[in-house]
Amino acid sequence: MKQGNQTNRRRFLQTSIAGGVAALTSGATAKEIVLEPSRSTGRDIFETGTYGVPSQFATSARIKGSANGLHGASRTPLAETHGIITPSGLHFEVHHGGVPDIPPLEHKLLIHGMVDDAKMFTMEDIMRFPSVSRTYFLECSGNGEQEWSSPSASTTTVQATHGLTSCSEWTGVPLKLVLNEVGIRTDAKWMLAEGDDSSRMGRSIPMWKVLDDALLVYAQNGEFLRPEQGFPLRLFVPGFEGNMNVKWLHRLEFGDKPWWSHQEVARYSDPRPNGKKVVFSFYMDAKSVITSPSSTMRLNGPGFYEITGLAWSGKGKVARVEVSTDGGATWRDAHLQTPIMTKCHTRFRLPWNWNGRDAILQSRVTDDTGYVQPDYEQLYVEKSRIGMMHNNAIQSWKVAADGNVSNVHHV
Repeated sequence: MKQGNQTNRRRFLQTSIAGGVAALTSGATAKEIVLEPSRSTGRDIFETGTYGVPSQFATSARIKGSANGLHGASRTPLAETHGIITPSGLHFEVHHGGVPDIPPLEHKLLIHGMVDDAKMFTMEDIMRFPSVSRTYFLECSGNGEQEWSSPSASTTTVQATHGLTSCSEWTGVPLKLVLNEVGIRTDAKWMLAEGDDSSRMGRSIPMWKVLDDALLVYAQNGEFLRPEQGFPLRLFVPGFEGNMNVKWLHRLEFGDKPWWSHQEVARYSDPRPNGKKVVFSFYMDAKSVITSPSSTMRLNGPGFYEITGLAWSGKGKVARVEVSTDGGATWRDAHLQTPIMTKCHTRFRLPWNWNGRDAILQSRVTDDTGYVQPDYEQLYVEKSRIGMMHNNAIQSWKVAADGNVSNVHHV
């Protein structure tokens, strides 16, 4: 953080602490303050079951937006989370044929095609391989699709606009270790990953990615995957669009060309102004969003507030996040909270002294490849106004003079 930002942050903290002390002691001397007696005996920890639950006073983050039916999605309440790790129960999910709950003892992974020795692996077989744990973000390529053509309602929250991204610690086996057991032929250039759900979700993955950092994942945030996250096994290809991280993984086939599956042709493609479509977009480009203050929140009068949000890039690390409070006319560098990891959410923070007048809040990320997050006008030129996938444009929140925050586009 630059020296000016360090000074502002120090003043922000001093003001906040001083204000808190004043509120506690207002109208009373130290001798007059009487502490309440100890509370009565608390509840037994197992009253609500053996799996821990949050306080009854901290339940807002447990509300996960959802859509019912065989094809649906649920979104992470980004404004209600802290740090960079998304609780497993709040991680977004998208399903195309309902959510199966598969007995792990019955589940098998077939690896075949252009291999020397096709094999079937049980979950016990897979879990015998040396495991690794990696922290990565995951994002649906349709994240922000409703914001593409026109602004959503001013009351649309950051959960609705950006909630199809989350970040977790994933545990599993590097895929290349398992592939050593079957021997991939040198002329194999692509892999088909297929899920064991009713839609048979299938995606073509290039071999260079398979042999780079692809994982066979069976655990998330220290516990086994939940059914909606692909229990008992999913493919994880860090930085690639969410649907390529095939859930309920049961088959890997190797060949010399892509499979052109239904999902990668009909749904997960990007239209261009010339009428053509880009099919294999792969990466989720650098993106950021302010989570607080954000739409439907209300600021309680002028004064110091912390602007905070998340930034990420499917191609590497977050190198810089800039924040504007005047709709992009001027920018300030935000503080990047450690750890800053590759293909992982990064938390950014900036102290802000709101003067009580209308303001437009925006964030803009630059990743370590030099890529800079675009605004909507740039994205419309590059892609198409009818597009809906891979929307990584700058998001704008308006803070009105009465403190109410709403969702707007400011281009």
